[in-house]
Amino acid sequence: MGDCQNEDLRVGFDRRLKLKFLGSQITTDAGLLAYRELDETLGLTEMGADVLTDCRLGSNKQHQLVPLLRQSIYSRLAGYEDVNDAQRLCVDPAMRHVVGGRASQPEKQAVSTSEVGRFETETLSTQRNLTALMNLSGQWIDQVHQRRPLKQLILDMDSSVSETYGQQQGTAYNGHFECVCYHPLFLFNQFGDLERAMLRRGNNASAKFWRRVLLPVIQRYRHLDIPKFFRGDAAFANPALYRLLEKEGYRYAIRLKANAVLEREIEHLLTRPVGRPSHKPKVFYHSFSYQAKSWQRARRVVAKIEWHAGELFPRVGFIVTNLNQHSKNVVKFYNGRGTAEQWIKEGKNAVKWTKLSCRTFKDNQEIGKSTRLNSSH
Repeated sequence: MGDCQNEDLRVGFDRRLKLKFLGSQITTDAGLLAYRELDETLGLTEMGADVLTDCRLGSNKQHQLVPLLRQSIYSRLAGYEDVNDAQRLCVDPAMRHVVGGRASQPEKQAVSTSEVGRFETETLSTQRNLTALMNLSGQWIDQVHQRRPLKQLILDMDSSVSETYGQQQGTAYNGHFECVCYHPLFLFNQFGDLERAMLRRGNNASAKFWRRVLLPVIQRYRHLDIPKFFRGDAAFANPALYRLLEKEGYRYAIRLKANAVLEREIEHLLTRPVGRPSHKPKVFYHSFSYQAKSWQRARRVVAKIEWHAGELFPRVGFIVTNLNQHSKNVVKFYNGRGTAEQWIKEGKNAVKWTKLSCRTFKDNQEIGKSTRLNSSH
């Protein structure tokens, strides 16, 4: 270890590129080469040429559509969330080779700040390209699954907050998050891949437009004969969603808000256990059949009751489900959706998903979609 290597290390997507230490040609973003190698193997960004429309006129185009898309994606993957960063990145040796095309030629540069700006706010923001971007992450995931077939599918749906500033179009005050914001909706699979996302106005309810996000994903996986599951919090406790999942053969676990009828079903467990309080929480489970007024039929509900030392009242949670597992296992399965919240935090902190600084809602939709492609990359 530490011995000198006689042969230079090369990558498959560009055999002209050598990896070695030269102080005069150094980059801090060489890690992008590993992502680019994966991109080349699966043909991910090349799909952009098939689904995106280049609306630029004239023949004097410095960079083609795919290199423009690559720089938009890879710059944010490296932590450069502002278009202004392209001024430095266009001469960075790693970025030039990652972008490819004209940029990888000697004495040439990657995409300039002004060209990246026009690409994102003019080319990608057309309605046709916005739809293509929304579908592209799913196509990337399908490409991976062709090499690594799924044994089961677990979908987690959740919403989050994207704070806004000034007079950004579509911004509104959200009482739950207590700020002026956008309110995007996300759908993940069990591997943390972002299946689909949708930017919404700040005052939209948490579950609004769930069909637009969920239905295309259900359609993509409909042909697979594998176990399929869905998890969601109380915002998605919707009888229309239950019926859809049951029709499509999905097993689900969705949180229910407490009400007087549900609490009567567990009344015998709401009395503090006799004896000295334990340092460990005392946990009880109860399963029963329940039918709300808006439901067409009764469904199974699992309740979890926790008694904690030093707390006067128990912590109670209800889950509506069509799983046939033991109540404890149903709760354990539902708790797995907490990882979706961590993936959202990772997207916010690592690749700045929610930094949407454009004035118009349409441009922010495009930036959000291209940035979130990194989660499927």
